[in-house]
Amino acid sequence: MIYVVKQGDSLYKIARDHHTTSATIVALNELLNPDVLVVGQTLVLPETPNPNRPTISTNAYAEWYTDNVPPRLSQELTKRAPLLTYMMPFAYEVKRDGTLTPLNWGDLGEIATANRTASAVVLTNIENGAFSDTLAHEIFMDANLQDLIIGAAIQEAKKHGAKDIHVDFEYLPPEDKKRYVEFLKKLVSKAHPEGLTVSAALAPKTSADQPGKWYEGHDYKGIGEAVDFVVVMTYEWGYSGGPPMAVSPIGPVRQVLEYAITEIPASKVMMGQNLYGYDWRLPYKESNPNAIGVSPQYAIELAKQNNAAISYDEIAQAPYFHYWKDGVEHVVWFEDARSIEAKFKLIQELGLKGIAYWHLGFSFPQNWALLQQMFHVEHIL
Repeated sequence: MIYVVKQGDSLYKIARDHHTTSATIVALNELLNPDVLVVGQTLVLPETPNPNRPTISTNAYAEWYTDNVPPRLSQELTKRAPLLTYMMPFAYEVKRDGTLTPLNWGDLGEIATANRTASAVVLTNIENGAFSDTLAHEIFMDANLQDLIIGAAIQEAKKHGAKDIHVDFEYLPPEDKKRYVEFLKKLVSKAHPEGLTVSAALAPKTSADQPGKWYEGHDYKGIGEAVDFVVVMTYEWGYSGGPPMAVSPIGPVRQVLEYAITEIPASKVMMGQNLYGYDWRLPYKESNPNAIGVSPQYAIELAKQNNAAISYDEIAQAPYFHYWKDGVEHVVWFEDARSIEAKFKLIQELGLKGIAYWHLGFSFPQNWALLQQMFHVEHIL
């Protein structure tokens, strides 16, 4: 159950009116400062889950930017792993000599296994900090190079006890569309005998012939037939280099997923979901984009610090607020219990396989509370 804070509310009053305790609400929402509430803030209230609620698969990518896994990421995985089917450390970069860049998982694999969460080896065509179409093309044109990469991926999967090889090749040219599908089929033919599944990340398309460098190399139908499941990246409409807006507005997300299930069985489709929002300085200038990523948890604290009421865009199904700092106006679009509930209902409506979160570095406790109330989570270990 979701409650939206109104003027004059206190945690004690909300708890009393809903026959629960302040401590229960604090724990469920992991409130950092429970003595201060913000108008428009959402709270997940305790509710007995329906025993007949649907079962879905969940995934969370884990990305870090240091040689070693930060303790806070290990701590976040420890808290969330019981509600994860998969955990995907991001990422191994494939190299032109057929090797993979090293990736130190730290204790992430052990935490996942202890919670019956399957892990995955994630392959990307990132080179020098960006997705490389020329790198991918070279791989697609060289069967021996493909064999080396696939062999290295399977070896890493065995090393870490992973159950899936996940491929995130982006910005592929249209002439490599069929070659990419053939590469995935080859990977599947090698991975399945080793007891591994294969999955792939897809750009958020709304038609087979959608123009644009991000979209043209992804053949939904071909990829969907080749692999065991897909993650559709239904986020980043609002992004760090663009104008302020919801990161994953419900309308465009629905449009992408409704198209996806015309090409791929819904039981193979995982909806991508951001665990973050953005804070923009205004006025927005295309020549000087300035948005910084914020977690939903931090966004609430930011609203509290600046005494900013939170509004809700009913069309985008997303919360936002404005505040001023050092004479500069800011706008923050983020996620809350209402926005994630709208996505959960879409998963139920379309009968999707589940949801994949980008990424575990951002704290959004309400997501996990509602996830547990609305779904059973599949565990394959």
